[in-house]
Amino acid sequence: MIAPADIPYLPRGVRLHFDKVRDNWMLLAPERAIRLDPIGHAILSAIDGEKSFQAITQTLSQTYNAPAEEIEKDSAGFLNALKDRRFLEVRR
Repeated sequence: MIAPADIPYLPRGVRLHFDKVRDNWMLLAPERAIRLDPIGHAILSAIDGEKSFQAITQTLSQTYNAPAEEIEKDSAGFLNALKDRRFLEVRR
């Protein structure tokens, strides 16, 4: 489980990409791809490899005027699923 002080980042070879043909954001990795919804894109766009998970959720909470606890819960689930599939890594 991702902790508030953890720093999520996209590992080498994984990147966000806007697919013009499908008019949608994608998360690309070698021989794998995930189509992102607007929420997934917002979460991944906030990840820069330097901000902690807590700082990211606070930024998203302010940007979208949503409760920080709800953003934290939803983001943690999304990021943990990506981590399990090796689309994301975490520095502690």
